[in-house]
Amino acid sequence: MPIRSERWPEGTPSWVDLSVKDLEGAKAFYGGLFGWEFQDAGEEAGHYNMASKGGHQVAGIGPAMDPNWPCVWTTYFAADSADDVAARVQAAGGQVAVEPFDVLDVGRMLVGIDTVGAAFGVWEAKLHIGAGLYNEPGALIWNELHTHDFVAAQEFYGKLFGYTFNDLSSEWLTYATFDREPQGEGLGGIQLDTDIPEGVPNYWLTWFGSAGVDADTAKVGELGGTVLMPPMDSPFGRMSVVTGPEGEAFGLIQLPAAE
Repeated sequence: MPIRSERWPEGTPSWVDLSVKDLEGAKAFYGGLFGWEFQDAGEEAGHYNMASKGGHQVAGIGPAMDPNWPCVWTTYFAADSADDVAARVQAAGGQVAVEPFDVLDVGRMLVGIDTVGAAFGVWEAKLHIGAGLYNEPGALIWNELHTHDFVAAQEFYGKLFGYTFNDLSSEWLTYATFDREPQGEGLGGIQLDTDIPEGVPNYWLTWFGSAGVDADTAKVGELGGTVLMPPMDSPFGRMSVVTGPEGEAFGLIQLPAAE
């Protein structure tokens, strides 16, 4: 079971969270789907809930501060200094939508917009390092950017975090993984997505692990979500793309069994 207790290296997608109108409904959905347990951080933290599996934190869910905000899973990148990353966001041509601020004594964060219009978070860990369990069913496995502009996205994140890119494109897919080490295993991915409707922002998609994609995809419907992409086999494992009860998209992936 991959468990982490130390800060994630800068540039690593290290946390995901969700703001919802119906907090109890979201907890019922994700608790039913992944077996997550929740701990309310209290009124001082805006009743942000830490979701855990097997005693290890995997994600956050909190009440939306503005009912007009879209309900999406936000990807956070680890940072040694949120303030330094904020300066690099602007230098690379992006925008700082929410300036760096302290989150009690657990960390410091910002929200940025990249040059292709996708929002992302940055997390400077203090008491909260980010995901403590990963690459397991019910835990974070992968984060990928879906974009109209494959080249511009690589240029921005290359400048921001010093990524190198490994192009895995084929006849049916334009895709690259990114890493801070040349020819590394990959921290996440960038995909050219020509199916994004005109006027719809580019976005980061969160993938959670599944012990059985077909069963979990069926359970999504039973719990009040919807299926955007039915289960299918891929070189990376069996996968589907679904939404939660407030329309937030995420992926389910069942990694191939280790030989």
